Amino acid sequence: MMSRALFGALAILAAVTGSTLRSRASEPGERGGPVGYWLTQSRHGVIEVSRCGNALCGRIVGIGRAPNAPVPTDSRGRSQCGLMILRGDAQAPDGTWSGSITDPRNGTTYSAQLWMDRDDRLHVRGYLGLALLGQTQTWTRYTGRWSNGCRMD
Repeated sequence: MMSRALFGALAILAAVTGSTLRSRASEPGERGGPVGYWLTQSRHGVIEVSRCGNALCGRIVGIGRAPNAPVPTDSRGRSQCGLMILRGDAQAPDGTWSGSITDPRNGTTYSAQLWMDRDDRLHVRGYLGLALLGQTQTWTRYTGRWSNGCRMD
């Protein structure tokens, strides 16, 4: 039951936004690192991953929605546009990151692991308790545009 709830929450997260980094972190725009703009696996959201000191942060900057549709809100009624949903601890010596990811609809926070693959894709695994009980999404670099209201063009 817990894994079904987690699967559902991650599917929802991927719709509105979305083991471990195996490549070094890099500056924005440099291939091979997590910093940059990422299209979620569902292709309905864009997350900006940036540095927050020695850690990583990720916020929603693009949401796939119709031109006149309202911006979705989080569990507290705040706009999901600009909402911080990903927090990563300082990078481990082996180049890995772990942290947390929050479902913007209900505010549930899950443990998370992040890693890059050789094809410059970011893998995000959310889980409760054991990483084995989680689900991984694969995010790709986003080069498109979005409006001030986070609507993806």
